[in-house]
Amino acid sequence: MPLSLLAACPAYGPTPLRRLAGRAGPAAMAKDETGRMGLGSFKALGGVYAVFRILADGAGLPAHAETATAPAFRRHAAETTFVCASAGNHGLSVAAGAALFGAAARVHLAATVPESFAARLRAKGAAVVRSGETYEESVAAAIADEAETGAVHLADGSWPGYVERPALVMEGYSVMAEELRVAFAASGVWPTHVFLQAGVGGMAAAVADAVRRRWAVQPEIVVVEPRAAACLTASAAAGRPVRAEGPVSCMGRLDCKEPSILAVDLLRQAGVRYAQVDDAAAEAACAALEALDVRTTPSGAAGYAGLLARDLPGAARALVVVSEGRA
Repeated sequence: MPLSLLAACPAYGPTPLRRLAGRAGPAAMAKDETGRMGLGSFKALGGVYAVFRILADGAGLPAHAETATAPAFRRHAAETTFVCASAGNHGLSVAAGAALFGAAARVHLAATVPESFAARLRAKGAAVVRSGETYEESVAAAIADEAETGAVHLADGSWPGYVERPALVMEGYSVMAEELRVAFAASGVWPTHVFLQAGVGGMAAAVADAVRRRWAVQPEIVVVEPRAAACLTASAAAGRPVRAEGPVSCMGRLDCKEPSILAVDLLRQAGVRYAQVDDAAAEAACAALEALDVRTTPSGAAGYAGLLARDLPGAARALVVVSEGRA
């Protein structure tokens, strides 16, 4: 269903699968999300899809593509404001989805988020509020915003008592795995290893879950986190969601100390492995991708950094996700 609904969006199109030469060898492939839906990140899938599903449900209408043009849907959208916190691209996706369907959006940003990103949000029609010094403080501000104003809080992380809306965001992310499944089924050549970077874990969990449920050939899945924010690794070791402690990382989109509880559970069921990379490795991977004409950030290159740190056998076929472009 996520793919069929998003396919009706005028901005939707599958992102390319690129061959990567260089240190990782010719058998390395990259799912290039740097141009996704004109927003430059895989997160475009989650926010836009979740905004539509929430608006359709609120209007009492079925989740069909034609619902977006129904008068009841448009009336409900015009009365709805979405609020979220963002360290980057999730806020942009929520803002874009709200604008696409006629709703409003308000995004809380921590002081560490660059003003250039705030300008991109405003260009999408979102109101921007500076809230706190850290991502976690901006999330708390978004939660308070919903309580005070009645706005719809749409986060991409989950915690006890808050799972339904982030589950919709993660459904949108699963479109990547379906696009890849179609491509690999057509070629008959499947990856042996998949490297997925993670912050709170929404994208990694959504893709890993879809891979396990729908791919005909099963790879080893490696979840790559910043060493400074390895909350999913710590949670897997503890057998429950736990907070990670560490300094600020240059992988700002992944520098999340609290995991999504949905992600922790799905990743456990998917049987993934975990790896950590430091800032220097992520920056080196970013530069290596730049040399291959893929412009991204340390966050977007983190999965590739995990691949470069791994000594795979010569017959391996590795897949990475370049999760965002450089603004």
